[in-house]
Amino acid sequence: QVRLVESGGGLVQTGGSLRLSCAASRRTFNNNYAMGWFRRAPGKEREFVAAISWSGGTSYYADSVKGRFTISRGNARNTAGNTVYLQMDSLKPEDTAVYYCAAVFPKSDSYYLREAEYDYWGQGTQVTVSS
Repeated sequence: QVRLVESGGGLVQTGGSLRLSCAASRRTFNNNYAMGWFRRAPGKEREFVAAISWSGGTSYYADSVKGRFTISRGNARNTAGNTVYLQMDSLKPEDTAVYYCAAVFPKSDSYYLREAEYDYWGQGTQVTVSS
């Protein structure tokens, strides 16, 4: 069983920044997970935010966060590789949501965009952006 532990959420003013972290317990010594971030705003369905391949070489963003959010991960060659970060800059009130980290043991060195492709989920961390 893989456990994902998120941290870094909180309350910030419009235009501010937050950095979310998600640490995944490692499946085997030499394997990393492809990981992603999703969010659920009040009254809305959960949506994709960003994803990164197991090596960290490729990533993808939702249009709504492109240019403001950055996904990254630790060194894929050691135990730091299963910690993923979401740097969120220029935050807007519409970014207010519960943010979820997700992980999947990948078939290739690529990112994954759909919820159904992920096997493991974190408990979520609240991000609130005040206007």
